[in-house]
Parts: sequence; C-alpha cells; structure tokens
Amino acid sequence: MSHADVARILALSVEERLRLIELIWESLNANSAEIPLSDAHLEILAERMAEHERDPDDVITHEELLTMVRRRR
Repeated sequence: MSHADVARILALSVEERLRLIELIWESLNANSAEIPLSDAHLEILAERMAEHERDPDDVITHEELLTMVRRRR
C-alpha cells in the first residue's frame, strides 16, 4: 500500500472509513482459518479450555452475557 493510498483512506469521512473497516473485517472473517494466532493467544485459549474442562457447568448463556454487558453501560 502506497503513501498515496493511505492519504486517500485518511481523507475519507468517518462514515466511509468505518464502512471500509467493516468490509476489511468481513473479508478477514471469511478467511479466519488463515489468520495466525500468537503463542500468547494460544496459551490463553489452552487455559480457558482447561478451566472449562475442570468445571464444564460454570457457563452462562449468550443472553445472560448480553444482559451483564448492558447493565454495565
């Protein structure tokens, strides 16, 4: 990506840049298996899986999570 490309992106309106971010995110999500995970991320995932395996009943539903997040606002 050239400096000219970056300058054109930065010249976009906030709304246009947000839309660009959305498009880029969607393209990454479509190829998520290709995104490398760092050793730190792999370690966190292993820890969380071990926690879950120790106590598989210690979970909350998606709805419960949303309720908790909304209460914090």
